Amino acid sequence: MKQAVRIIKEVKKAVIGKDDILVKVMEVILAGGNILIEDIPGVGKTTMALAFSKAMQLECRRVQFTPDVMPSDITGFTIYNKATGKFEYKKGAGLCNLLLADEINRTSSKTQSALLELMEEHAVTVDGVTHECPTPHIVIATQNHVGTAGALPLPESQMDRFTVRLTMGYPSLENEVTMLKDRQGVNPISRVEAVASAFDIIEMRRSVDSVYRSDEIFDYIARLMKATRSNQMVSLGVSPRGALAVSNMAAASAFLHKRDYVIPEDVKRVFIDVCAHRMIMSPQAKIAGVGAEQVLRDILSQEKEPAVV
Repeated sequence: MKQAVRIIKEVKKAVIGKDDILVKVMEVILAGGNILIEDIPGVGKTTMALAFSKAMQLECRRVQFTPDVMPSDITGFTIYNKATGKFEYKKGAGLCNLLLADEINRTSSKTQSALLELMEEHAVTVDGVTHECPTPHIVIATQNHVGTAGALPLPESQMDRFTVRLTMGYPSLENEVTMLKDRQGVNPISRVEAVASAFDIIEMRRSVDSVYRSDEIFDYIARLMKATRSNQMVSLGVSPRGALAVSNMAAASAFLHKRDYVIPEDVKRVFIDVCAHRMIMSPQAKIAGVGAEQVLRDILSQEKEPAVV
């Protein structure tokens, strides 16, 4: 747990005033998931990803998605080597520890689909051969909805593979002043020091996996999932993959709060961030102006919490 706190402390040197977002990103990393950040340009999405990769000493690659980015740019490709007389595999950008996929909604559907296996299986298959990604493997994707002419929205199957969807938002007045002062002639990433390694992340993930979840907690998560599927404001509820994500994120939350067991507060803390982007609202909800977050808050208030000791 101390290692995770040190990582967050280092990232704070580059990302000012977004402590709650940094904790959520750390929880996703510990839970072995992927992150989608939806926001306007220039609020620090790329800076945050680079800061995390430096603090954890991870190999980071960034792809700026445009219509001409090909699936092979992500997965890699095989090419014939005339000197050896054999086909050789050339790695794509996806085979790294941390892939920053910038403006993912501005590329083609074929390229977006290339990320599906990468995010779910942490591997890519090229010409029938599977190539494993290094461990740990994390995808942080960004998209903004400003000037989206010609952009392609992510399909539900791909949205479901992101553990959480986060929004950073504008900084407060005080934090923006601090940012302006701190960045005079200095790259904020240069202040971030490496305080962990890939091995440390793997060990922390093992600790998170061993966090105890009682039958009452599993029942509570299942009841919350069922409520999203039966709500009249929802056309498509949260998938079983979403239920697993809630369980894993709740365990990561418990780990960061110095506990080796999950309590209902852990589930409630991660529930909306994990589930909101996995739901499709009904026409009735759209007419009434009811959003996914509001429905999820109502579900949390209506479902009885288990008495976990």
